Amino acid sequence: MARYTGPKSKIARRFREPIFGPDKALERRQYGPGQHGPNKRRGKQSEYAVQLGEKQKAKYTYGILERQFSNLFKKASAMKGITGENLLVLCETRLDNVVYRLGVSPSRRGARQLVSHRHITVNGNVVNIPSYTVKAGDVVGIREKSKSLEVISNALATGSAKHDWLEWNPSQMIGTVISTPTREMIPENIKEQLIVELYSK
Repeated sequence: MARYTGPKSKIARRFREPIFGPDKALERRQYGPGQHGPNKRRGKQSEYAVQLGEKQKAKYTYGILERQFSNLFKKASAMKGITGENLLVLCETRLDNVVYRLGVSPSRRGARQLVSHRHITVNGNVVNIPSYTVKAGDVVGIREKSKSLEVISNALATGSAKHDWLEWNPSQMIGTVISTPTREMIPENIKEQLIVELYSK
């Protein structure tokens, strides 16, 4: 299963955002990585560099590698509506992201692992494909044998942010996809138009 396995704190410091979740290294050093640290004088970035950086941030945020992200963009381009918003919606409706949004896991990386290890169901059937796209009306749940897992219990105990397009039933431990998310419902700090401009070159 292809996924990014490199250093997380370095990436978070590059973008100066906790894109992999809370990061003590980022809190201590709120400047880019490298031996010169805060003293490094960065020249004005080119338009291409800014666009590429935004694409990289989106990829790392959702845990998607280059080829898969490129395929998502092609799919977003073929859909009706604004391409950039379509791209973010496709990223948001990935099963691993939905598991993360429901609070079943404290991170997308952890959610991806839960899905691939067959702990998650969609409409009652076990689905082990993190990139599986959920639709409005789908019910995402935890497999009966997995409901007592400590990692899931701890994540649910801490609670999570509520999202207008998702509904969580704590007694049954299932989540319902109420609707397809709109751009306003997606909290990620990603300038999707820059990604569209990059791919349009």
